[in-house]
Amino acid sequence: MNLADLTAIELLAKYRDGSVSPVEVMDAVLARVDELEPQICALYALDREGARAAAQESERRWREGTAGALDGVPVTVKENIATRGTPVPQGTAATELIPAAEDAPAAARLRAAGAVIFSKTTMPEYGMLSSGVSTFHRLTRNPWDLSKTAGGSSAGAAAAAAAGYGPIHVGTDIGGSIRLPAGWCGLVGLKPTHGRIAVGNPYPGRAIGPLTRTAGDAALALSVMSGYDPRDHTSIPVASDNFEVDLQGLRVALLLDAGVGLPVDPEVTAAVSATAAVLEKVGAIVEPIAPIITREMLDGLDRFWRVRSATDIAALPEERRAKVLPQIREWVSTAGDLSGFDVFHGYSQMGAMAAAVGQVFTSYDVILSPVAPITAFPAELAYPTDDPSKPFEHIAFTVPYNMSQHPATTVNATWSTTGLPIAAQLAVPHHQDLKALALADYLTKPHPWPLA
Repeated sequence: MNLADLTAIELLAKYRDGSVSPVEVMDAVLARVDELEPQICALYALDREGARAAAQESERRWREGTAGALDGVPVTVKENIATRGTPVPQGTAATELIPAAEDAPAAARLRAAGAVIFSKTTMPEYGMLSSGVSTFHRLTRNPWDLSKTAGGSSAGAAAAAAAGYGPIHVGTDIGGSIRLPAGWCGLVGLKPTHGRIAVGNPYPGRAIGPLTRTAGDAALALSVMSGYDPRDHTSIPVASDNFEVDLQGLRVALLLDAGVGLPVDPEVTAAVSATAAVLEKVGAIVEPIAPIITREMLDGLDRFWRVRSATDIAALPEERRAKVLPQIREWVSTAGDLSGFDVFHGYSQMGAMAAAVGQVFTSYDVILSPVAPITAFPAELAYPTDDPSKPFEHIAFTVPYNMSQHPATTVNATWSTTGLPIAAQLAVPHHQDLKALALADYLTKPHPWPLA
């Protein structure tokens, strides 16, 4: 086994017994990057010298018995999670490149635990696409099939994880931006309970979470990054949930129809149904449920985000505004046609989604669904619809949990007939993040990872 493919849990065990050095592991990861990055294009601001120096410092801490919880583990963070000294372009050429003054809370906690943050990862334009299309970064591709998208907006994080650029990668999620790429790349991707990982610049629905190849590594990363930070007024103290779940009598709501958006591919339906059958066989009580959200909710969300993005873009100088991706400019071009009533009503639909999800959890312990209605679409498309006027038709299974602030994770369910990952999503009540990961751990079966 190549050292780059070992899990974080495996690496820590080998560091502890002295059979492997963090320097050796970092060299293996950088060799993998050299091999695959020209095709995958997952990284931004790769710091080879800094990574090797940090690995050497970690090696010293292990010798001295002062190693932290993630000491020497290679980690990437999405480029919109600030790291001191690195600009935060947000995936667009329209951003002024100013080095960040300090680490964001999640990055700071990773460093404090000894993790080696060796690179940032790519994202699409303003994080508003479920693809890797960007005017700043090269086009990120899916390691399972280079003609397909890795998803987004945590595009580089998912591609790096699937390609074996070390075990832990950190992304952000405001409508599915961790779970969609994790699902399309065959990964475990967790959107935690809102506030469990401090964001630093909070916004309704926005969360930070890990993308990993195993649920155990996701749980480990979550434990390191969790906790209150005064820079994020929505952050919360560390929860006391456990990485365990009792399947006997577990009440599972099976959601196969989002009620809105793209039709669900029959292969996706079959994969999620098969996952439900696995849980039912070991004692869970599985019941189909009707759609949770409505067309009005999804369209309202679109109107609110459209105006929000239009406001941000309008504030740019004209020469920078012209650099914004044309599809994004087209999407926001109709924002001026919306009234204050339209915008307020759109904002209210976030609460309506939250209430609808909360009602389901009064009767069920888990909501099992597809992550996306389709498998990964062509890499060059900004949206699966290829239509800027219909940008959210693929997020109806993911976005409700951003609005309701519930944790939700992905687990690879099977493979399509064309060899692409098909994922299931597991959403659970607030503060039961580790329960979701324990379910994913139970459902995950070992399989080889792609080398593009």
